[in-house]
Amino acid sequence: MAFVPLVPIGDPLARVADERMADEHRTALAALEARLAARRAEVHAGWGASYVERVHKKGKLTARERLARLIDPGSPVHEVGTFVNYGEVFPGDQRSPGAGVVCAFARVEGRWCMVIANDNTVASGAWWPRTPEKIERAQMMALRLRIPTIYLVDCSGLFLPEQSRSFPGARGAGHIFKMNSLLSAHGVPQVAGVFGDCIAGGGYMPIISDRVYMTEQAYMVIAGAALIKGAKSQKITSLDIGGPEVHVHRSGCADVRVPDDDTLLACLRREIARLPSSGAAFYRGDAAAVPPRFAPTELTGILPTDHREAYDAHQVLARLVDQSLFWEVMPEVGEEMICGVGRVGGLWTGFVINRQGLIGDPERPGARRPSGILYRAGIAKISAFSRACNDDGIPLVWLQDISGFDIGHEAEAHGLLAYGSSLIYTNSTNTVPMFTVLLRKASGAGYYAMAGLPYDPVVQLSTCLSRLSVMEGRTLAIAAYNTKLDDDFQIVATDPAERAKIEAGMKEVEQRIERDMDPFVAARQLDTDEIVEIAALRGWLEALVEASYQGTGSRRIKNPRIWSMHDLRVLVGAPR
Repeated sequence: MAFVPLVPIGDPLARVADERMADEHRTALAALEARLAARRAEVHAGWGASYVERVHKKGKLTARERLARLIDPGSPVHEVGTFVNYGEVFPGDQRSPGAGVVCAFARVEGRWCMVIANDNTVASGAWWPRTPEKIERAQMMALRLRIPTIYLVDCSGLFLPEQSRSFPGARGAGHIFKMNSLLSAHGVPQVAGVFGDCIAGGGYMPIISDRVYMTEQAYMVIAGAALIKGAKSQKITSLDIGGPEVHVHRSGCADVRVPDDDTLLACLRREIARLPSSGAAFYRGDAAAVPPRFAPTELTGILPTDHREAYDAHQVLARLVDQSLFWEVMPEVGEEMICGVGRVGGLWTGFVINRQGLIGDPERPGARRPSGILYRAGIAKISAFSRACNDDGIPLVWLQDISGFDIGHEAEAHGLLAYGSSLIYTNSTNTVPMFTVLLRKASGAGYYAMAGLPYDPVVQLSTCLSRLSVMEGRTLAIAAYNTKLDDDFQIVATDPAERAKIEAGMKEVEQRIERDMDPFVAARQLDTDEIVEIAALRGWLEALVEASYQGTGSRRIKNPRIWSMHDLRVLVGAPR
């Protein structure tokens, strides 16, 4: 029973796609990912070289320089929320790259941490519209995974011209401090370094942390010198009001004063080193972290950029799991869905992915029907699998390429609404870490059912091929103009002017929906956490899965001898 029946999956790329087809896929994807790289570089530049120089003249480092010196040398950094506010222009023709804050999974002293750093090259690290939501989202990721949270604070408070969009509301700036409190209440370590400005809300942000360090030019104040001068006619500097002399030696709001950025970063590393080490090695047991037998970079030649083209989902899994070994659970039912268990970085991980192309129809022997759609048996299968992963403590990865639920009289008669409700209930109440990847299509209620962002996966990733929408542009245009079309979706009107108006309206709707499906639109408004290169997916999963196993005692992780998976295998009649 303890034996996990892993079997090799996948084929060499030459068998999956001929050289011409693979090159076409790579070329089309490369153009999209070049745009991603260019935009990421644009965000990383902040407000540009002149603002970097201003920071350096003050004897300080930029946020990304601090992050680079904080992490373990050579270790990867996985940023989230890079494209929040991307392309949005605020009054005065101002922009806020990354919403003025850097949030990233980073390894410090061998432990995965969430690092939240104000970008001091963008309005002195001010909080813009959506900055609070981005910070709170990162804090929630840390809370769900119980990983240490490190704040690199250099914040001039709210960007006041836009205060009405970031101060009030259920997820306004004040909710950051509630998240600080929840992290503390759940025992998640928080350490803070204050490097400079720390005004108003920025002053509250580090206070609930377990350890607070300040450099000699840092200060924490409820109100800065300019405001006090106006309100009380007092001439005094912000450093006099709330510098390290005040908060380390008198108020106790900070613990230690240090001379400069580099010293503070070394102190933060020392604090993280004092924490319990990662539990990942224990949960690996004697298994090593082994790369897939087929290189993850080959995914660029497998996934078509045209969402209407099919591919073999097993080939995707073969390039994500260790040694390309996988245990497919319940393959006999719900052919449109593939679910099972493999290792990622030596750690057990559950996977659910949509099969593509045509599959058999169990209701009509010999007939075929399209996959990438949720039918009754597939819904029941992944509901049971999701519950089993939750019961067994196995992190669960949802790889979406879905057009939605089956529709029509037969679907309703089969009770798809009820089966879908069961799946939604399962994913809504799971406590195990779940991660969602939008490979290509993420459409309609299928996006919800497969643990889309509204169902609280710890992280949702998009690729450059992701298309997040209720339905495709052409379909939606037909639905919007349905009363003006016949049963064959042809325009009923005979008047040329009216026909032209309807045609133009339908075209405008279709084009607008297509624009809205751009993953950068979702990333801009926090409807997805990050856009990543397809070849980088394996590295992301390694980090997220290891972070899931890092803490010990914060969640139930069962050993494979008592997995519910084994029971499912017997119950569906699999051979012994």
